[in-house]
Amino acid sequence: MTRGELTRLTGPGSGPCGEEDCPNVYKAADGTIVVQGAPDGSFAPPEGEALVRIPESVLREAVRALGW
Repeated sequence: MTRGELTRLTGPGSGPCGEEDCPNVYKAADGTIVVQGAPDGSFAPPEGEALVRIPESVLREAVRALGW
């Protein structure tokens, strides 16, 4: 999947990632949600998974964009 195949649900941020496009929430064509954020080292997730941190405001913005 490429970034162009995702629908951005949140606006540009200036969060802990050091990029203007992070943190963000995206929706994939198959209906799944993709979250981009700063890595979080609270615990080691299972192989093939990752933890990221996003502010609550970003998640609320994504929920509004989806009309939930």
